[in-house]
Amino acid sequence: MTKSDARLRRAIGLDVGGTKIAGGVVDGAGGVIERISDRPAPTFGKRAVVRALLDVIAELTRRHHVDAIGIGAAGLVDWPEGRIRWSPNNGYTDLPLRRVIEDSTGLPTAVDNDANVAAWAEANAATEGLDRDYSVMLTVGTGLGGGFILAGEIFRGSSGVAAEVGHMFVDSRSREICSCGNNGCLESLASGTALGRAGRLAAEAEPHGLLARLGGGPDGVSGLVVRQAANLGDPTALALFERLGYWLGVGAATLTTLLDLRSIIVGGGLVAAGDLFLPHMRSSLERHIFARQHRILPEIASARLGSEAGWIGAGMLSLHELYRTESNGADVRT
Repeated sequence: MTKSDARLRRAIGLDVGGTKIAGGVVDGAGGVIERISDRPAPTFGKRAVVRALLDVIAELTRRHHVDAIGIGAAGLVDWPEGRIRWSPNNGYTDLPLRRVIEDSTGLPTAVDNDANVAAWAEANAATEGLDRDYSVMLTVGTGLGGGFILAGEIFRGSSGVAAEVGHMFVDSRSREICSCGNNGCLESLASGTALGRAGRLAAEAEPHGLLARLGGGPDGVSGLVVRQAANLGDPTALALFERLGYWLGVGAATLTTLLDLRSIIVGGGLVAAGDLFLPHMRSSLERHIFARQHRILPEIASARLGSEAGWIGAGMLSLHELYRTESNGADVRT
């Protein structure tokens, strides 16, 4: 089978986030054959998340012939085994997801971190414009994920659990508790969860302000409510997005100082609100990066595939691994 043939094959791609499962069917070039409506992601229990995934797979295989399944999952994922060590936003540990899905469906399956597969999609399905051979994908949603493309390949570290940028320690003064249990993580300051938490605190401080009114009180304020208020020009909400962009810029500056990146792609659920925080992210990166005047600064851009990059990339990666396996005449992942 040639690479051209591989691009014509089809796969199911699924993205398991902190609150929803997104997915559909793609070809090897990232072309979308079908997309499903988002489904709620079970927040606790291995059986519940497996059942939800198998239900979606069964639905799609009734309508399409597919050659592989790809899943992007939030959390620490062993590569190539596809075992989820820990998913702090979903509440399960030690889930051998690749094996379970393969045993249940009989289809070759690839399971990787959700930000890794999103980075893969952006590097391979949306190549115009930016230099993506040395890039970082930041997925800003319930949590904050990271995927590295270095020299054109996903960088996973020694066992597949590299690039957990959301858990870089960035602020020793922060009292915000991250989902991992630590204080001062980037995710606790720059994610949809962090935005909603900051919005609730702001609404408590301004009980008659727009945030509190839109949320029906402080307890009803979410990241979406903060975005609605910001779009209406509310100064408090705009300041919260400025804070989000500031901390994302701090993280981006650190990563660029370490890796000499050419581009930083921002995706995930908050990418649609990029105009509210990306300019602040750029300013913060320029402020905090080492040797600013003596280096080429990376470009910062929204993901071309938007919030769909995760599931599209998962499907594409599964076909890439299938091609690699068949080309080598054996399953090189095990």
